[in-house]
Amino acid sequence: MHIKILTVGKIKENFYVKAIEEYSKRLSKYCRLEIAEVDDEPASGSESTRMEDIVKAAEGGRLLRHIGVDSYVIALAIEGKKMDSVKFSKKIEELGVTGKSDVTFVIGGSLGLDKEILKRADMLLSFSDMTFPHQLMRVILLEQIYRAFRIMRNEPYHK
Repeated sequence: MHIKILTVGKIKENFYVKAIEEYSKRLSKYCRLEIAEVDDEPASGSESTRMEDIVKAAEGGRLLRHIGVDSYVIALAIEGKKMDSVKFSKKIEELGVTGKSDVTFVIGGSLGLDKEILKRADMLLSFSDMTFPHQLMRVILLEQIYRAFRIMRNEPYHK
C-alpha cells in the first residue's frame, strides 16, 4: 500500500521532526510512505473571510497538484467523520482489499482546507472537535496509521 501524507507548511520544531522520523521508520515495515509538503501562504490570523478564502485557495491549488488521479483522498477536516482506532484500521484495510492501495491524507494549513480539496476528497476525517496545530496533526496521523497497521495484523501495541 502507498500512503501519502500531503500537508501545508514545513515542520520547524525539532521534536516534531524526530517524532515524524520515528513513525516513518516504523511504517516502512507496513507500507510505502511518502510525505509531501507545499508552501503555506502568509497569514496573520486576523484575515477577513475573503482573505482566508484566498489563502486557502492558493494552498489548495498547490495541494491539488500533488494528488494522483487514482488516489483515494482522505482530507482531515473538523466536520469529517469521527472513528476510533479500530474502525480507522478497518477502513485502511478495506481500502487495500478493494484495490484502493494509493491513499492520500491531506492536512491543511492554519486556516484549514480549501473547498476544492474538500470536494476532491473521497472521505473527510475528523480526529476531534478540537483544533490542533497542523505540525502536531501530522504526528498524530502517522501514529494512528501505524496503530492501524498493528491492529490489522493483530500485533501488540499499547492501548
